[in-house]
Amino acid sequence: MTFTRRTLLAMATALAPIAALTPVTALAQDSIKIGEINHYKRLAAFAEPYKLGIELAVEEINADGGVLGKPLEFIFRDDQGDPAEAIKIAEELMTRDGAVMLTGTILSNVGLALSSFAAEKGYLYLAAEPLADSLVWSSGNPQTFRLRASTWVQAAMLAEEAAKTDAIRYATIAPNYAYGQDAVEAFKENLLRLKPDVEFVAEQWPALFKIDAGAEVQALERAKPDAIYNVTFGTDLAKFVRDGGDRGLFDGRNVYGLLTGEPEYLDPLGDEAPEGWFVTGYPWYALEDGTPGKTFVDAYMDTTGETPKIGSLVGYMTVLSIAAAIEKAGATDTASLIAAFEGLEVEDTPIGLLSYRELDNQSTMGAYVGTLAVEDGKGVMVDWSYKDPAPYMPTDDEIRAMRPAE
Repeated sequence: MTFTRRTLLAMATALAPIAALTPVTALAQDSIKIGEINHYKRLAAFAEPYKLGIELAVEEINADGGVLGKPLEFIFRDDQGDPAEAIKIAEELMTRDGAVMLTGTILSNVGLALSSFAAEKGYLYLAAEPLADSLVWSSGNPQTFRLRASTWVQAAMLAEEAAKTDAIRYATIAPNYAYGQDAVEAFKENLLRLKPDVEFVAEQWPALFKIDAGAEVQALERAKPDAIYNVTFGTDLAKFVRDGGDRGLFDGRNVYGLLTGEPEYLDPLGDEAPEGWFVTGYPWYALEDGTPGKTFVDAYMDTTGETPKIGSLVGYMTVLSIAAAIEKAGATDTASLIAAFEGLEVEDTPIGLLSYRELDNQSTMGAYVGTLAVEDGKGVMVDWSYKDPAPYMPTDDEIRAMRPAE
């Protein structure tokens, strides 16, 4: 069959409307996909606010034109809190679903598994919520970055407060996995440095979400500590607070609670919230009008109809970080994104300027500390302040010695 120039022109004219609607439009609307892995069923009360924070930031960014002229899209997958399942999902997201990087997880054991997998495969992983120090230090790698303030930093803030008291005999209680172990070690090391005459007379290690609160409270009471350091959270925290309160464990003792002031864990306690504990948390209800933090709170409540949790803030800032890295990279290949995250500065976040340290890929997100009180039948943080993490970090040389050679 022979095609004349007139035939070709006629065909081109006929096909022009179709061409205009298909490949060019498809390319223009092609999204930048981010693989988000979390424990949406196992830890729904904690993962869902985080997801809502992500969705709010994505909505705002896409309404403003997206990133590099394309919409930002998060693919949410549930790993059931299982490290092996998380790794399987991560591979699918990167090889089948077109994700350019990975983010997410709450539990530190899952985060550590994904970090190791990212290093092995050469993928980029932004650990949004895992708190274990090993994630960026002893097990750190160039492919893994972390948003939340480390366990070490938050424990050091509590230890600083504890060192101001006359307490000498301390007891600790923490879930028996990476995060809990790191949290106890960090508190002990920081407190002993500030107050060398302190002694630790009991350490209780309940299995995560399987606490026998009565037995744990009895063991702590038998040790007769002057003060207690608590790392339990979620349902374990609720049981510990209830049994400890009923048996008078906290009477006349200073208690320091890592994460206890976060709404995810504080709100369910209601009027049983343990007054007087010094904690890290998120006093969203007390942020001042006109501040970036209050602007985020108002937008979140207007959009979701719910009050924010610390996960809401972390989810929101996760998206801001990723969008800023992509804009800085000007591309979405892994090498460019990793280079962009090193020393990345993210402006106009709810906590102000955020950056990622080239030294260890840890962000400069700090933490809120304060004392628990009960107001209107619910627990709140009072006399709180937001603390920058820098003064509480190990020295640069100490961190270099901890991180594996690259």
